Amino acid sequence: MNFKSIITSFSFTIVFAIYTINSQNTIGETEVFTTTNQAVGNITFTDTGDLVYSHHPFFSPENRVMIMDAKTKTSKPFPNKAWNTPRTTDDNYLSNVLGIRNDENGIVWMLDMAQRDHVTPKIVGWNTKTNQLERIYYLPKSVVPKHAQPNDMVVDTKNGYFIIADEGIGNGGDGTNAAFIIVDMKTGKTRRLLEGTRTTLPENTPTVINGKHLAVNGTDLLVGNDGITADANFEYIYYGPLNGTKIYRIKTLDLVNEDFTVTELDGKIETYSEKPNNGGMSIDIAGNIYLTALETNSVAVVLAKDKSVKTMVKDANMVWPDGVSYNHVDGYMYVSAAQVNKGAVFNDGKDLSTKPFYIFRFKPITKGVSFR
Repeated sequence: MNFKSIITSFSFTIVFAIYTINSQNTIGETEVFTTTNQAVGNITFTDTGDLVYSHHPFFSPENRVMIMDAKTKTSKPFPNKAWNTPRTTDDNYLSNVLGIRNDENGIVWMLDMAQRDHVTPKIVGWNTKTNQLERIYYLPKSVVPKHAQPNDMVVDTKNGYFIIADEGIGNGGDGTNAAFIIVDMKTGKTRRLLEGTRTTLPENTPTVINGKHLAVNGTDLLVGNDGITADANFEYIYYGPLNGTKIYRIKTLDLVNEDFTVTELDGKIETYSEKPNNGGMSIDIAGNIYLTALETNSVAVVLAKDKSVKTMVKDANMVWPDGVSYNHVDGYMYVSAAQVNKGAVFNDGKDLSTKPFYIFRFKPITKGVSFR
């Protein structure tokens, strides 16, 4: 190791130690960035660092997607009110959106599950530089069958694919049809992969929050393929079922390779690390993976150096942390607290969520990976 490497390593050790000391039993410290009147699902950012976020569809919000000025913290519908207003003349509007990502070209991509208004599921790209529609990719029934619930995605501009994690809990689904959906950015061609296989299926690890099982009509809700992210070079896709104890990874070019059989593709998948039941997932340039730990009001981190699982940040008001995303402008990771477990569907028809809804932020161990 040369002198520069020694200094870099020593500096990292000091920073890591400071993080550890700052907050008991956590690596980092979190702060409340802002609060909202409606539940926030996932978050992404414009080139100038403004927050674009989905209102969680479990609460049937009037406006599906919002944009918040990072300085004034004022919000308005994104990309505009018309796109958040259902109509019968066409389906060029947002029905229900959870997954939302930006790319290096200034385009915000919104994954419309379309269950609320029974329109065609789609990915809508809005160019924030020109304030115009960039493109719509429609997702046909062949890749979004009845029990599909396309939840989150990686926007891989290097290889030219959208890689979507489908939880398999749409329209009463029990997670057994969880899968991947691949969309070719150039041609729009879609494929459904690894449906109901060992790494997309949920495990029998029910979500338990404050001693209460997340259940519908007395049956534990087990959610399949959910959190998903890609490393800085789009070499690997990291993913896992929400209800599950493992993070898996596969080389991106293997996952999108149309020549592999299901058996061959399954053989390319690595078991990467342990994990808690989790929602959103993000990553930094060192390969540390951040994931929202739903049951413990926290964000966990899988350390790249040894794949150990630690608590990154924790807060009593971080109830059902959902999406976690890196803001390339200010260097913070942002995480929403959606209170999904308090929704009516899980509480005998009574919405137990309480205002305000929180958006937290924290500094990652090292620089996060943008556009994931």
